[in-house]
Amino acid sequence: MAVTTRVSERDRVDGVDVQAPPPPPATAQDTSIGDLISDISADLSQLVRDEIELAKAEIKEESTKAGKAVGMLGGAGYAGHLVLLLGSFTVIFALSNVMDIAWAALIVTAVWAVVGAVLYSTGRKRLRTVNLKPEQTMETLKEDARWARHPRS
Repeated sequence: MAVTTRVSERDRVDGVDVQAPPPPPATAQDTSIGDLISDISADLSQLVRDEIELAKAEIKEESTKAGKAVGMLGGAGYAGHLVLLLGSFTVIFALSNVMDIAWAALIVTAVWAVVGAVLYSTGRKRLRTVNLKPEQTMETLKEDARWARHPRS
């Protein structure tokens, strides 16, 4: 069979349907400025969407790792609490050999009250120095805005 000369979406070669080749890409002369800007806008939008998806994936992965680590720290905190509780009972019973058990319990309680007060005071002082405003990010965003208003090559 011969190759047909008709122009259509599908041609027949040797009795088999063949897809017509795609049209050649537009040359610089055929493309308008509006089309170029549209293409750039679409590419930029796709790039931003891809970057956001990548960031989401990374954050999800890191959040999962952080969640597991925090769970382990919580378990360690509970174990530490039990150690302090049982250690306190040990000290109380050891002191009960020297004095009445009520006085021994009162002394251990007073020691823990002092430790708690010191930790509270130190934590409160450090918490007052915390600045939740992301200073570096804000400065970077301001620089980006200045650059966008007055770009330099």
